[in-house]
Amino acid sequence: MINIHQATIEDIQEVASLFDKYRIFYKQESNLEAAKDFLHERLTKNESIILIAVIDNKAVGFTQLYTSFSSVSLQSTYILNDLYVLDSHRKKGIGEALLNKAKELCKVNNFKGLALSTAIDNPAQQLYEKLNWQKDSGYFHYFWTAK
Repeated sequence: MINIHQATIEDIQEVASLFDKYRIFYKQESNLEAAKDFLHERLTKNESIILIAVIDNKAVGFTQLYTSFSSVSLQSTYILNDLYVLDSHRKKGIGEALLNKAKELCKVNNFKGLALSTAIDNPAQQLYEKLNWQKDSGYFHYFWTAK
């Protein structure tokens, strides 16, 4: 059975391990200490919400949400920035459960909705569409990098 709860500082070690694997998936070098530091800072500053999926007392997946705002609708939104499930636990409903828990949190907090970006070749797109996420075809998204 999948148990999903909001992560606290006590969960940092387990979440950091998953977060490090997530970053490796996106072609970043492994750095467990930096992952722990990053997550610790996000949680202690209340800058993100991390939902963690646990099966048999083992963390097997997580998602991280950041609050943003819509000036046009005058409402808060969540940016679903990270979603990761261990390879050994994929196709078992964990990603779906995490996404549904994020939707639930959005509704409870009376937020407008959830936004996410993903790699063009990420197979998780099928899951997003199955759960009624709409691919944005009305806007271009740009990003400027300060390097």
